[in-house]
This record gives sequence, C-alpha cells and structure tokens, in this order.
Amino acid sequence: MSNTFRVTLPLRQTDDPDATVSQPLAAAQKTMGMVPNMYRAMANFPALLDTYQHGYQQIRENSGFSAIEQEVLFLSISRENGCSYCVAAHSFMADAMSKVPPVVTDAIRDGELIPDAKLEALRKFTQKMVASRGNPDTEDAKAFLNAGFSEEQILGVILAIGVKVFSNYTNHLFDTKVDAAFAGRSWPEPGGELAP
Repeated sequence: MSNTFRVTLPLRQTDDPDATVSQPLAAAQKTMGMVPNMYRAMANFPALLDTYQHGYQQIRENSGFSAIEQEVLFLSISRENGCSYCVAAHSFMADAMSKVPPVVTDAIRDGELIPDAKLEALRKFTQKMVASRGNPDTEDAKAFLNAGFSEEQILGVILAIGVKVFSNYTNHLFDTKVDAAFAGRSWPEPGGELAP
C-alpha cells in the first residue's frame, strides 16, 4: 500500500480548544488510561469518531457474539482489509481483555485455519463477506449457519464490518502509528510483509 494517499491532518489532543474534539479524547483517556492514536486521527472529523464509538459499543454489548467471537470478527476484518494498526490493537485486546487463546489470534494473524470449528466458520464467513463486498454465496452462509450462528448474526457481521471500515480506512489514510501499548503485537512483524 505504498501508493496510498496520506492525509496531512494532525493527530488531535485532549487539550484541543474545540470541545467536540477534546471531550471524547479526554473521555477515552479517563476510561482507557490512554488515547489511542486512531482516536486522535478520527477526532479530526468528530462525527466519524462518535459513530465509530457508538457502533463499537453496540457490537460489544448487543451483537449476540461472545467476547472471543467479537475479537475473531474484528481481527478477521482488519486482516482482510490489511490494517496493521487494528490487527495489533485487537491482538492485544484479545490477549489482555477478551482472553482469546493465542492459537486462535495467531491463526487469524498468520492466515491459517483456527483449530476451533465454530470460530473458524466465523472467520471464514467474515472474510468472505469483506472480500465479496457483502455478497456471500449460499454455501458460505450455510456453513456459517450450520456452525451454530443465526441469520441475525449475519447482520451483526455487517455491523462489525461497518465499524472496522471506519477504523481500518482511517488508519490507512493516516498511516497510524501503533501505540506503545499494542506494539508487542505488531502485524506484520517489523520488517515483515503482509501475509496473503
């Protein structure tokens, strides 16, 4: 993606004189103990950050997916979209907060099969939804449903894709630097290349 356009907007700060910028960043500092660089980038267009945060919260609270399944969603989408920032951030969250087994996280990061059949069905369907721009074939949908997911959860996958498009695309345009907190789970490894 070396030819990707890069915006020249700054990463915004918690002391910004514009309250629509500073307030959500200060709230993130209070609840997370840090302000992710991605939030600082999104804050240049406050409606983008607000919509991202609302959608993200909806997935966390109302998607019908477990915490582990949510990370499989976020990682699968971010990997498919080639977002190094979000793969690193969600790998960290998967390890530290959602308690996803590292074998699951690493399989997604490395483009390998997840050893858990249900999580693998979720990964495969999610990546197919992204790659096909929301046009899965009947076989893809049947495999997802036969793994124990519902048709309503197909809509949950769409919500997750929408939310990750906000973050993945922002990070592409800003070439967002991975925060120190997430750096231990950088993807690909420094000097490496994105896996197919």
